[in-house]
Amino acid sequence: MESASNKYRLREATSADVPALRDLIARSIRELGVNDYSREQIEGALEGAFGVDTTLIRDQTYFVAVDGAGHIVGCGGWSKRRTLFGGDARSERDDSCLDPKVDAAKIRAFFVDPAHARRGIGRALLRRCENEAARMGFARFELMATLPGVRLYAQCGYIAADPIQHPLVGSITITFVPMTKRRAMASGE
Repeated sequence: MESASNKYRLREATSADVPALRDLIARSIRELGVNDYSREQIEGALEGAFGVDTTLIRDQTYFVAVDGAGHIVGCGGWSKRRTLFGGDARSERDDSCLDPKVDAAKIRAFFVDPAHARRGIGRALLRRCENEAARMGFARFELMATLPGVRLYAQCGYIAADPIQHPLVGSITITFVPMTKRRAMASGE
């Protein structure tokens, strides 16, 4: 079992985790996003742009990091479906399947408990997602990064495109950054 360190263990998320995931996502963006987003943007994004996507849980492509006491302290996943970001509340969803020969796997919904930030949890979850997607035949990955997330993804080899302004409730927008990565091929592939 892959772990972020001796203090954390990764496992597949289950439907029983949904309440804890909702709480983690809100706590993570409210504390770790405060230097990049206004409170109004964060609260607006929690109504649709951020949230639990139960399709990832059903597809068994969403993972959690748990501490020694069994508390969920991080989450992240990948998807074989076209929806690039957003939880169940987001109306613009496309659950059609991707073709790994031509499409990029979607890296989705990474959040870490602020008390456990910068301890390798996000990196371990990302590595797990990339490895699982690669086993399913995907050679490319894409994601829609939050501003705090850009730093992690760039350190892990993702290339940023121009930032976008995603509309939220009313006239509020939030800045996201599309990012992509091509999987390094092992010798002999």
